Parts: sequence; C-alpha cells; structure tokens
Amino acid sequence: MKIGMITDSLGELSFDNMLAAAAELKIETLEFACGNWSSAPHIKLDEMLESATARTEFMAKIKDHGLTVAALNCSGNPLHPGPTGAQHHHITEGTIRLASLLGIDRVVMMSGLPGGPGDANPNWIVTDWPPECLDIQNYQWNEKLIPYWRNLVGYANQLGIRKLCLELHGHQAVYNVHTLLRLRDAVGETVGANYDPSHPIWMGADPLAAVRMLGSAIYYVHAKDTRVEPIPTSIDGTLDARASTRISERSWNYVTIGYGHGETWWRQFCSALRLAGYDDVLSIEHEDMMMSPMEGMRKSVELLRKVAINLA
Repeated sequence: MKIGMITDSLGELSFDNMLAAAAELKIETLEFACGNWSSAPHIKLDEMLESATARTEFMAKIKDHGLTVAALNCSGNPLHPGPTGAQHHHITEGTIRLASLLGIDRVVMMSGLPGGPGDANPNWIVTDWPPECLDIQNYQWNEKLIPYWRNLVGYANQLGIRKLCLELHGHQAVYNVHTLLRLRDAVGETVGANYDPSHPIWMGADPLAAVRMLGSAIYYVHAKDTRVEPIPTSIDGTLDARASTRISERSWNYVTIGYGHGETWWRQFCSALRLAGYDDVLSIEHEDMMMSPMEGMRKSVELLRKVAINLA
C-alpha cells in the first residue's frame, strides 16, 4: 500500500511548498482536486487542458520531488437541478479529460444528488416514509442518476478512463454499499468506490464489513477518521446538521487518523482492504478542525506507516 494525500489537506500552501512538504512527510503519491467543491489550490484546470507545456511542467515538478499522481478529484454535484449542476458537470468532464491527457487512470468524485420533480435544490431521501419519499427516489434514480451516469461512463471510456471512484458520502444519491452496487449494476464496472471510512462511521455502518462486501469494487481509498462523541450522540443520535465549527456540541467530528479509532482499528481496516484484494493508495484527507494541517498530516503518516500492508 502507498501513502498518499489529497493536496487540499495542505491547501494553504503554494504548489511548490506543498510538494516540498509532501516530500518531507515522505508521502509517495498525490491526489489533485480540479474544482467543484474544492477551490483547486494546486491545479488550474483550464490552463492544464489548453497547454501541453503546462502539463509537462506540472508533472516534471512532481517527479522532481520523488512523487507521482495517483488520481484527480472533481467532487461536486453535476446533478444539482439549478445552474450549479451545469457548472459542476463542465468541471467533471474537464477533469476526466485532463486525467486522460496526463495518463492518470482514476478520477475521484461523488455521485451527485438530484432534486425531486420540480425541486430547486437536491433532496436526500433516507427513509421510505411519508409515501412520496419512494416516488421521489425512483424519479431521482430512473430519470436523472442512471441516465447521467451512463453518459458519463461512455464519455470516460472514450478517453480511456476506466475507473470513476465514487466517495460514499452523505447528501449524495450514492452514500453506502447498497447504493454504490445499485449504480454499478446499472451502468457498469467503470463505477467503483473511493472508500472513505469517515463517512460510514457517522452513518452507523461498519467499514470493516463494508470493505469485505465491496471487494474488487474498491478502486481507491481516502484515509480519514471520525470520532463519534458519546454524550451528544446519546442525546440526539448521529444525524447532526450543526456547523462543523461547533465541535464540542456535535454528535460526531472528522478528526486526524488515530483520534477517532486507534492503531488497532486501522490495522484491521488495512487487513480488510487486503482481504478484499486492495493493495493501492491510502490517500490522507485532513479535515480536523482541532489540529493544524501539518501536525495532522504528520500524525496521520506516522500511524499509516505502522499499519499499511506492503507485500514487497
């Protein structure tokens, strides 16, 4: 397994300083966000698409620091019923095209989430009641999600991209193992999982079991931790819409690796990945509001070096 990083984790650093920090941390490979929900701090998508020189210089600087590129990321909502949807779709297609130009075989993203009929905003259905919930969900899947993804898979395949890695995230149509496999069955094996254990943890799933179920459908892994806070969760449960800055009040928080689940759990997670046939990147995503990015990255790398399984 290789230790990687989505470079937004050090998004406050310039491109050159980020590369130097990654090399210092002994990161092996990088994931670059190209836009949508990311500000794309380290890549200019339009410039990279237009200029072969820019692409050559970009890759050369990365290689000069002993690094490689594992994936591009365009997480957003191209199925948003408003103008956002068209904007995010444009970035999504551009990111897939750039991956092809750079010889990168994976694009990390999310499934997107449509509205219901006539809705101005996305509508995340997570219960079968009241009765209209299932009608809305059927509309979202059959009229919006599946047709969109069939077209996107076709577009990606024409450009030689065979791995679209969906992050199983709340407020997305694909947010758990069941919904990932449902979409994969409908549109084919170009769609796989970017498995990030931090999200299923707060949704009540067991990542160790989920990884075994997904098996070869895991195309990528984000390494991020969640701590479920016992007292707020006992009072309110884990469905929590309080702002992420209200750390002491929330039922759960994204934390640095090891601060939600200890080293033993992360050993089990890496073992589950190997049993599922995954021997690839663990891409660290730092979103801990209580720890500086560099401190969080150092601690995350230190723990992953202890638990990652290397066959060579």
